[in-house]
Amino acid sequence: MNSLVLIFLIFFALLFAGVPIGVAIGGAALLILLIDPSIPVDHSFIFQSMFVPLDSFVLLAIPMFTLSGAIMTRGGMSKKLFDFFMYFIGNRAAGMPCAVIVTCLFYGMLSGSSPATVVAVGSMTVPILLEMGYDRRFSVATVTVAGGLGIIIPPSIPFIIYGNSTGVSVGDMFLGGILPGCVCAFFLMVYAYFYCKRKGEDRERIDEHVRNLRARGFWNVFKESFWALLAPVFILGGIYGGFVTPTEAAVVSVVYALLACVFAYKSLKFSDVYEILKSSAASIAPMLYIVATAVMFGKVLTFMRGQDVIADFLANAFDSKVPTILLMMGLLLILGAVMDELPLILVLAPIFNRMAVMLDIHPVHMGVLIIVTLTVGFFAPPVGVNLYVATSLPGNVKFIELAKAVLPYLFMFVIAALIVAFVPWLSLALVL
Repeated sequence: MNSLVLIFLIFFALLFAGVPIGVAIGGAALLILLIDPSIPVDHSFIFQSMFVPLDSFVLLAIPMFTLSGAIMTRGGMSKKLFDFFMYFIGNRAAGMPCAVIVTCLFYGMLSGSSPATVVAVGSMTVPILLEMGYDRRFSVATVTVAGGLGIIIPPSIPFIIYGNSTGVSVGDMFLGGILPGCVCAFFLMVYAYFYCKRKGEDRERIDEHVRNLRARGFWNVFKESFWALLAPVFILGGIYGGFVTPTEAAVVSVVYALLACVFAYKSLKFSDVYEILKSSAASIAPMLYIVATAVMFGKVLTFMRGQDVIADFLANAFDSKVPTILLMMGLLLILGAVMDELPLILVLAPIFNRMAVMLDIHPVHMGVLIIVTLTVGFFAPPVGVNLYVATSLPGNVKFIELAKAVLPYLFMFVIAALIVAFVPWLSLALVL
């Protein structure tokens, strides 16, 4: 028990000292072995355990979905989607920010990444929102938070990580995230509606923008957005139609993205592919290193029986399921605000999966609940990745300003997470 407490103290000490997350995780596991020689693990086993998990067919989906998302981002697919949704709801109250949220929701099906969604959708929509007279902090905050939908709506890299860590079907996890993602998007749109009602909108400029869009005709707008709209149907339909596995679908998504952007939209040249590959590799390598060290950390915890101890403590902390789930969500919200999501999933997923068995919670529902709750960490200060990414968007919003502007959205997202937690049907309706 003392060693279990010590390994987490070492980890957080390294983390708050500014050590990179992957090094902090691996360093804590190695240091505890030096401090406590009674743990029956040698260093050769530790380093071997870092590499063996990466030799995984399931994890191959991560670099492939990351690459396809980068291709679609560079190819400008987000603009096609935004115009399509603006055509229908742009002239309604809060229609423009709601179109941004729906675009983020839909684009998440293409990228599987929250920061990528923020960059792809935000760089295109924020200038339009500013031109239409919306407050710059509200405009950037909308994209910052809505970008979090990219990891709830399939295909989702965190869902792949969770499924690989717990043995839960990745396909079931993808299905389980669809309705909760829509619920989260709905609550974000509710706040955007009341904000626009309270602050007002420049209806003259907005209506003129929508008229110009509609003057192009529905058929032309639909033709321009067709390949972007078809992408999730093509990719996810292949999975649920039984034609491909999630990993094979990731490879298909890369081929589809290239064909759509190079030949259909002609927004990419083959000469751009090298730069896309290079930038994708730069983001994939740290991600896989974190996966390797987090798996190694989890193996050390297993030998220390740490996962059983923590799961038993949390499951037995209260007499009923409700306060236990609230405690778990509170823990995830706190950790998600100071740590990256992927190592948290890798370390905590086996623990909470044991809790799911003890509390009679379906493993898919538990997985979706974990991901939805951790999503708040993407835009919650002080570590929220989306906050840092969004400060580079048009509008020049400073970090502190943006952190304040996202708080109402954060509150609405937490409400949505509580509904997902206590209405299991949302996660299981498409699975069972």
